[in-house]
Amino acid sequence: MDTPTPGQDVSARDAPPGQAPAAPGFALDRSLLRRRFERAAPHCDGADALAREVARRMDERLDYIRLSPQRVLDLGCGTGADLPRLAERFPAATLLAADFAPAMLARARARLRPQGGGLLRRLIGGRPAAAPHFVADACALPLAHASLGLVWSNLMLPALDDPLPAFREVHRTLQVDGLFMFSTLGPDTLRELRAALPATAGERVHRFIDMHDLGDALVQAGFSDPVMDMEMLTLTYADLDGLFADLRASGGNNAASTRPRGLSGRTGWEAARAAYERLRHDGRLPASFEIIQGHAWKPAPKTTADGRAIMRFQPRPPAR
Repeated sequence: MDTPTPGQDVSARDAPPGQAPAAPGFALDRSLLRRRFERAAPHCDGADALAREVARRMDERLDYIRLSPQRVLDLGCGTGADLPRLAERFPAATLLAADFAPAMLARARARLRPQGGGLLRRLIGGRPAAAPHFVADACALPLAHASLGLVWSNLMLPALDDPLPAFREVHRTLQVDGLFMFSTLGPDTLRELRAALPATAGERVHRFIDMHDLGDALVQAGFSDPVMDMEMLTLTYADLDGLFADLRASGGNNAASTRPRGLSGRTGWEAARAAYERLRHDGRLPASFEIIQGHAWKPAPKTTADGRAIMRFQPRPPAR
């Protein structure tokens, strides 16, 4: 794996039983998320040990999949750290990059080899584009129907409180037999922090969607044969402030619309620190991340856009 940032190391262990998915009514403040990712853009590459390790594991999965896409989209590309990896694996493909934070895309631009803008102009409906990257919400991609062979999305889904609209949009833009490959965080993520913080009103730690609910949403969006699995990774820190610094640097701190604006005063904060300190092992504090990886294919449609059944006829084999 890539070298972790100072103060971190990464280890894997067996996954515990799953937890319930995020409760109905949970919502994220998208405007706040965008502002945080904008502020995080200059610093997040120094706090992305987890994302680099997950990208490596996603890439390993492609070793076992036969795929030669003409166009590849890195959806939620951030600063574009996965683009060199994708370019190496698919040297003949046109790489596209999308993120909802302009400052992230500005840094991703430097990682993209200059390519002609003609193809991208056609894909996004004739609007001029100097490079194959664009600001876009995952739920409303400015791309033509069936224009992509692969959509790659590394840890973008935690920024969505409902994945279904994004899944439908990925399905729309993929060609038949195109592949959607993604990673995200499950409900056991940051469980130590969740347990240590005061259990008062409001969402103190971001909620994450259960693997089985993600699988159901993929099928509902029209994908076939989704493959999902989960494992736990643990980052360790010298102190709790190191964890908070990484969350801020990556833009990943809590953005729930019901988040409290304080921590019940100094007493609550000191109690939370003391509770977390009791978890120290071998001089380090753990922070668990439930990593969900999945992929699914876009099958040939069974009905037309207006609901009529599609019948496919195969040539009769020659008589023997």
